[in-house]
Amino acid sequence: MRTGAGRCSARAAVAVAAATGLAALASAAPHATAGPARPGAPASGAVVSEWMGTVTTTVDPAGRLTVPEEMVWHAFVATAVYNAVVGIEGRYEPYRRTARGPRTASSEAAAAAAAYRLLRVSFPAAAPRLRKVYAASLARVPDGRAEDEGVAFGERAADHILALRAGDGRGAPVAFPARPAPGVWRPTPPGHQPFADAWLGRLRPMLIGTPDRFRPPPPPRLTSVRYARDLAEVRAFGAREGSARTPWQTDTARYFTDLDIQKALGDHADRHRFDIVDTARLYAAANTTQLDAVVTAWDAKLHYGTWRPVTAIREADRDGNPATRADPHWEPLLTTPPHPDYLSGHATSGGALMRTLTGLFGTSRVDLFVPSRGTGTTRHYRHARDYNRDVVNARVWGGIHTRFADTAGNAAGQRLSAWALERYFRPVRR
Repeated sequence: MRTGAGRCSARAAVAVAAATGLAALASAAPHATAGPARPGAPASGAVVSEWMGTVTTTVDPAGRLTVPEEMVWHAFVATAVYNAVVGIEGRYEPYRRTARGPRTASSEAAAAAAAYRLLRVSFPAAAPRLRKVYAASLARVPDGRAEDEGVAFGERAADHILALRAGDGRGAPVAFPARPAPGVWRPTPPGHQPFADAWLGRLRPMLIGTPDRFRPPPPPRLTSVRYARDLAEVRAFGAREGSARTPWQTDTARYFTDLDIQKALGDHADRHRFDIVDTARLYAAANTTQLDAVVTAWDAKLHYGTWRPVTAIREADRDGNPATRADPHWEPLLTTPPHPDYLSGHATSGGALMRTLTGLFGTSRVDLFVPSRGTGTTRHYRHARDYNRDVVNARVWGGIHTRFADTAGNAAGQRLSAWALERYFRPVRR
């Protein structure tokens, strides 16, 4: 059981929630309401989904982080919650941990405690709001030994992840000297910003060991037919003005600028009636493989350092390829992010996500409703191949990536996830 101080802290938080009606705060996250589980059965996955929905508002309340920076925290919280849940319920192997909790403990309390502790320790300024969400979570768990044991085990699960990730390279300075040579990346218009988040290419991965494990072969040479063909495509379909894009293609390019994958995962788990164990596994596997896919993409960006289409098209008279031609005034539909072309981070993480889902579900039918904050719309993807097709095309139609950077990235993400699922989040062997 927890110490008396721990019990008082948890129950005091619940009392605050009851007094102020703060349980409604949980409704801001997906699937926050759930009825009691069947006697003897694991709880629903609602508590997992609501805490994963809380990550974004905690780590980036002002909307200043890049998508990859935010991915780091989704992966950390998801693995802490996963370890807290499977450490009690069993069924799947914990992530880099052997500790088991009491079978009498509440896995719902453990999940909430793991997420709460990891976020509160990492983002102390968010503590007041986190306490309110935590109180709402514990209010759904009956007071007593099961709650106390669950909270204590969840806190230990969070501390384990924090210890594992200490000194992992987050935010470390990584130099990339831009050189004005043909084919080499340099800051792009309009902001001409330096290489953003270069540390991601040196971040210690969560699953794959080293950032370069799934580094693909080099991109096509500047003088190759493939390079000329792909540059011509992005020039024609990715231009801001006078593009060959259809309205649907333009919408696709904008749709993929900011997806709410966490909400999509929660919605799938809810509609398919995943319990707390399978929901925790879904979030942990999807978020860790996507993060390692981003690390893989940034490793390739640092290693190959290839110029973006906006530079390549404007300076095509310097690439040595007679099949390309320069357009000094060409502009892409989307603003080019400040890092190299090869690999596309979005296509790489997209491939990792889809391969993870098909691996977990045992079918290519992913049945995923994915909301976009970029367009305010939601698309339904029945099959993984449809999502992979669109995520590859989107970056070409947005004018910010060549097709070879997208396809190589998507394939690398799929290979990474297939490898990871053979080693992590596996069913416990009996």
